[in-house]
Amino acid sequence: MALDKAASMDAASKTHASPSATTYVSEPRAVSPSPATLFEDNNRDGSVKAPSDRPEHVARGLASRHQQMIAIGGIIGSGYWLGTGTALANGGPLGLLLGYTFMGLVTYAVAVAVGEMAALYPLSGGFVYFSTRFVDPALGFSCGWNYWGGLAITLPAEITAGSIVISYWDSSTNVSVWIAMFLVVIGSMNLVSVRFYGESEFWAAMMKIIAVVGCILLCVIIDLGGGPNHDRLGFRYWKDPGPFSQLAGITGSLGRFLSFWSTFVNAAFSYGGVEVLSLTAAEADRPELTIPRCIRSVFWRILFFYVGGVFVMGLTIPYNDDLLLNDSGTAAAAPFVIAIQRAGIKILPSIMNAVILISTFSAASSYLYAASRTVYGLSQDSQAPRFMGWTTKRGLPYVAVLVTASFGLLAFMNVSSSGGTVFNYLYTISAISCLLAWISILISYIRFRAACSLQGVDRSDFPYQAPMQPYLTYFGLIMIILIVLCNGFELFLSANAPFDYSTFIASYIAIPIFLMLFLGWKIVKKTKIVSLQEMDLTGMRKRYRPSDEETKLYSASHMESSPRSPMQKIISAVQTIWQ
Repeated sequence: MALDKAASMDAASKTHASPSATTYVSEPRAVSPSPATLFEDNNRDGSVKAPSDRPEHVARGLASRHQQMIAIGGIIGSGYWLGTGTALANGGPLGLLLGYTFMGLVTYAVAVAVGEMAALYPLSGGFVYFSTRFVDPALGFSCGWNYWGGLAITLPAEITAGSIVISYWDSSTNVSVWIAMFLVVIGSMNLVSVRFYGESEFWAAMMKIIAVVGCILLCVIIDLGGGPNHDRLGFRYWKDPGPFSQLAGITGSLGRFLSFWSTFVNAAFSYGGVEVLSLTAAEADRPELTIPRCIRSVFWRILFFYVGGVFVMGLTIPYNDDLLLNDSGTAAAAPFVIAIQRAGIKILPSIMNAVILISTFSAASSYLYAASRTVYGLSQDSQAPRFMGWTTKRGLPYVAVLVTASFGLLAFMNVSSSGGTVFNYLYTISAISCLLAWISILISYIRFRAACSLQGVDRSDFPYQAPMQPYLTYFGLIMIILIVLCNGFELFLSANAPFDYSTFIASYIAIPIFLMLFLGWKIVKKTKIVSLQEMDLTGMRKRYRPSDEETKLYSASHMESSPRSPMQKIISAVQTIWQ
């Protein structure tokens, strides 16, 4: 039975409860709110009531191993397998490496910031709720809806990518058949239960991780001359055609710098998803312990999977290879596949196509999960229609899932237009929406830390403390703002004339939408910035601070007996290594 520590208080004294006046009560059963009104404010000014006892109607069905594998491999999708090819062509091997390294540091800044808050306040809505609670309800509203929109349109982008990948084997079947199949399967997986979703992601993430590790090791072997052609590459392609591409034919240091800068949006899409861990917190078992474990290993995952991955790509493929600019959307455009083919290995490209298919399928499922939980969280704060908060008896927000899944129908645009073009537009909009969410996360964290300092809250008692603060947060915030503002700079280069209005809109449309949502909610609801002195730092902070005894009990309950089957041994080994 799920028990949590909740404040026992009456309505009059609910805002500031004493830690001594606490007791254990059962979590409320999932019920569907009355559809009497679409929107209902907790307070007349549009703000949210004191969140000390914020009700949760979702079930904590994600086990520790689900959290770990979602954090490790859940964000490896088409952006990693296919987007890195465009980044290599634009930036060159060194530009690609530097771009993904800098963006990896930015991603780490976001991960540790949201991780500290999520471990402390594991509530539905995750980082969107933090914007409402620590900054301004208007920021939570704009951040939530903008992020939901970005994910909702990324869902058909991933489905489109998956359907195109299948054409690698079957080009005769109409792509709409595969799109329909993906929609039904992905929607069904998210409608069964959160535990079923966690289990499916666990196995998909494991396969993706094995594939990434295998590809990196294979590229190292190829680089050292271990391929069928026995051609030792070393740093050959860093010398010819060179470490940097000259973007748009611009010569000299300016062209090299611009080629490096052009890799950031591709990197942002590849890294996007690290914030999803905060959205899973409300449905995680003992999040105050599992989330810190996941966050502490983020640095090494970024270093190995992403930085290590793009490094070996740059060693084994010249940036001027024509296949890198192949917009087919199949494995033929994946840098790892190109490297394998250049080495004379014939069978692996088909296997890699299957891996990319699994990755896109898993990523689409993750986007549906994250988007549905985002809009569900908004409904809990009266910032979305109340029916979005309706749940099943098992605590599944089925309306939020169905409404979000309906956006997958946009994937049928691929039937009558270029799949690559549609994917690229949605890809860009999603990346910028994600970056705007990251800005909100870092602003929320800055104000959260300031309130802790002002109110004398000792952060050493928290389940997790973000390192290198506040410098890492400010670095990440400045970098993200620059990337968002300059993401479409290539459109203004004379070499890219005539001006591409469609790409310009895709590059910047998320910014005015975000601002209009913020200003609209602020004007209509007359919201105010949350005062640092009055910011509520109680509630879930007290409920989810485990005692030493609770920690020991939790550890004991998760120390399973010796694995009996070979597969159990493999799972246990993977968990041990990454924890």
